[in-house]
Amino acid sequence: MISADRCPRTRKEKLLAGLVQKDSLGLEIGALCRPLLLKDDGPVIYVDHADTETLRTKYKDDPSVDVNAIVEVDAVWGSNTLQQALGTRRVDYVVASHVVEHVPDLVAWLTELRSILKPNGEVRLVVPDKRFTFDYFREETRIASVLYCNLIRARIPQPQLLIDYCVNVAKVDCFAAWRGPLDPHLIERHHDIDTALGVARDCLENGAYHDVHCWVFSPHSFAQLFREMAELELIDFACANFFDTDRNDMEFFVSLQPSDDKSHIVESWRLMETETVDDAPDRPFWKTRRALRSAITEAT
Repeated sequence: MISADRCPRTRKEKLLAGLVQKDSLGLEIGALCRPLLLKDDGPVIYVDHADTETLRTKYKDDPSVDVNAIVEVDAVWGSNTLQQALGTRRVDYVVASHVVEHVPDLVAWLTELRSILKPNGEVRLVVPDKRFTFDYFREETRIASVLYCNLIRARIPQPQLLIDYCVNVAKVDCFAAWRGPLDPHLIERHHDIDTALGVARDCLENGAYHDVHCWVFSPHSFAQLFREMAELELIDFACANFFDTDRNDMEFFVSLQPSDDKSHIVESWRLMETETVDDAPDRPFWKTRRALRSAITEAT
């Protein structure tokens, strides 16, 4: 574990710890107007579901998006695969902040990321912690839902996920959630049952895409789910390191690295499970590759 005085402090430091941007080719997914990777710091490919002009038109009336600051999209990942979007290019690392929870088919998404990584590449994720966000009252994602969406090759969020999202998302104050349990009867919900059923029906009948959090995680449940996917040989990513949710914050950081060693992959996620077992962590845990491998070696 890195000592307290050496722990990354800012979210960008946590996300990029150990990377030398100027010597590596990075890829950021969904940067929009707030990129974490800047081309002044090193080569980067910006990938999104649409080109720049389409994004500017889409968000022109959204007060939370500065359309003039939207990055110039280098590759569009839509109906094509990520490999098709990039051509022959392969990257040293991928950054995705608050993206993984939105993807309709989690297994396929991870497989596509693996396809464009160099052999020693990494995927760096920033993930919302449901315990301190509007997902507070939702159940954490279970393997059966992930398997179903992969089975049908889901391209849009599925009706049961839309219903769960619309019925249960609420106006949660992060700081209040850290102070103690929230009363579900006192917290305002974002939607009602009619909205939930209407959105689900629109999906079923019209194939409409409604952007929601398909997947719901805490650091512990994230590690558990990835360990289960690894045991079923659905993924070949190990947990290279992670940074747990800071007190009074609402996101955690995970680094994934490709591996062909199933036992290493499973044990790396099991170790993250162990280190994130607390319901309300008081401090971050930072696991370097060396610490992870050392612990795995001792355990085996």
